[in-house]
Amino acid sequence: MIMGKSRARRFKPVAFTPTAAVKPAAGPGDSESTESLHAEELLHKLQSPSAEVREFACASISKLVQQKQVIPAFLQRDAIRCLGPLLLDKSMSVRETAAGALRNLSTCGGFEVCDDMVTRDIMTPLVALLRECSVRLDSEPESNSKDATKNQVEDIANQTVNILWNVCESNSKALNIFNKENCVEIVIQCLRKFPSDLELAVSAAYCLQTVTEDNPELMASIDASALQTLETVLMTSATTMEMRLLQTLVAGTVWNLKDRIPPFSQADTINAVLRILSEVLSQDAGQFIIKMKETESSRLRTAAIESEEDEAALNEEDGMVEGNVKEQNGDNFSDLNPVSNEELRQASFLLVAQKSALEMIVNMCCSDEPSDDDWEELSSSDESESCLEKSLADGGQLMSPLCLSSEVHSALLNHFIPKKVLEKTRFPDAAALQICRHYSAWKALITKMSTVQHRALTCLHNILSMVDIESLGGASALQELAQHLSELIFIQTDGPKQEDFLEAASSAVRALLQTMAFRGIPQCMTSEQVMSFAEACVQSSNASTRVNAVSIIGVTGSVLAKGDNTTETLERIGNFLLGIATNDLSLVVAGGALDAIFDVFADGDEAEKAAVEIKLLQALKKIQPAFKSKIRKEGREKYSTDQLCVLDNVRTNLRRFISYLESVEKKYKNRI
Repeated sequence: MIMGKSRARRFKPVAFTPTAAVKPAAGPGDSESTESLHAEELLHKLQSPSAEVREFACASISKLVQQKQVIPAFLQRDAIRCLGPLLLDKSMSVRETAAGALRNLSTCGGFEVCDDMVTRDIMTPLVALLRECSVRLDSEPESNSKDATKNQVEDIANQTVNILWNVCESNSKALNIFNKENCVEIVIQCLRKFPSDLELAVSAAYCLQTVTEDNPELMASIDASALQTLETVLMTSATTMEMRLLQTLVAGTVWNLKDRIPPFSQADTINAVLRILSEVLSQDAGQFIIKMKETESSRLRTAAIESEEDEAALNEEDGMVEGNVKEQNGDNFSDLNPVSNEELRQASFLLVAQKSALEMIVNMCCSDEPSDDDWEELSSSDESESCLEKSLADGGQLMSPLCLSSEVHSALLNHFIPKKVLEKTRFPDAAALQICRHYSAWKALITKMSTVQHRALTCLHNILSMVDIESLGGASALQELAQHLSELIFIQTDGPKQEDFLEAASSAVRALLQTMAFRGIPQCMTSEQVMSFAEACVQSSNASTRVNAVSIIGVTGSVLAKGDNTTETLERIGNFLLGIATNDLSLVVAGGALDAIFDVFADGDEAEKAAVEIKLLQALKKIQPAFKSKIRKEGREKYSTDQLCVLDNVRTNLRRFISYLESVEKKYKNRI
């Protein structure tokens, strides 16, 4: 995964750093023509000679573009070229609001808008503004009025760094300009402000984590002073969850820069990084949310008593004050919106830090296999020569072996990372969920808690694939894990069963069953449970989830094929996989289903009997020409080189497997 370059990133972190924007009160019934007229009017006001009018227009745009349906109206009227020059406006307030508008536009608009921003040369004024901020950031204030200006400079720097983070994550040209202009030096300068301005430091840390991932051109710009700054942040005592988040992000940057660390210090550096992640994951988010809510209630009651507003304090506990918060911030507070509630901020910082920590562990335990649809494995037999030639001709390489350095492996275990990841796979704390559901301002934490669980399940998949099983506790630990996953999937009904959960859970189940099958450890899930789960997964619109489903069925079937009296179950499995291979619109999923068929029916009397009963040979002969045709027509247009390698191998194996089934058919006819 190449942050800043790749569009197939598995995770997209979102900073919890607020802008000055608040969601507009515009209703869903606003017409397209009204949006267009409003956009045109505001963009016209950007040219006003009055700084106050320009500032008002920027602030209004900043609010509006948080509604995705409004963004095209602004882009069609060249909003980026209109806002860009205002980054260098003579009024500092206009600069700040223009930067806020561009930040929200880049965040809410996604890759396409970031590309458009770079095409329209946003980097020129952006880099110039960053340099101006750099000059002023470390200047000594001479008076209280200067203090105010200095704070505004830090606010502008915060918005600017966020825009840089967004565009560099999305666009390779922006990243190249970032490298060429040595912007990293200024972002490190922003990070150094962490003792006095944590918000700016967190934004800088997000940006650094993004631009340092797989960016060898930047490595030369990282000097001893920069490394010392990163180390200082890691070693500082964390007294708030915002500081914990900062340290987590800096740990991610240090991991990206580990090749710049002297060899004799690498083991200590890896241990320091894993220590930070371990400390973040050790926190019980549910209990922390409950504690923060109690603290908030106590604070509000005390404040109300002191100001003789007892009734307001009591009403807050009934949700009335919460209703006021909802009115201000919308139904669910956005990461773009200011949150004045300090306890809520701290709870959110913890959840974002845990999500980021888990994403880092996923990347640590990840080889260079293709990430698209998580279809990282080769099919049953060796690569075909045409696939190998194609990959080499395209300048690519075949999938790397799954391996971890001894330092990383030891650090993961010494800091009990697998155990802590497993703990995070559990559904969110029921009491914490009840609090978040009851108080509208806290509702957005529900999504964040679920995201932590999903990341943990994905992380579990990678740990099972990469870490020595004996060091995790051996066969008994795997069977306990299987029981835990069964409870997550089949027993508990409170938890979310949305797309993200299915993808993450199916990924973990897949890795577990593959590992147990390879080790010959008895499966704990019944074939009925596995089929039920797979049938739910193949209804998903997410191709990765469907690939996981057919792989799970394939592993289960291949184990059953070695047993006795399993013909009936194998028939059901065969029909299930044939249905996917025939009807799924994704060639990757269809290819995965065919590969699973090869694994299930390749050997054994039970498998042979089932294959004859369901007329597997005849079904595959019908599938073969359509599958070949789809590869030829859709392959290069829709799929990566690595995926085409696997599909080409499946096509080759399909031909061989049909020949094998013909011999099976002859054998059974001779018996008759």
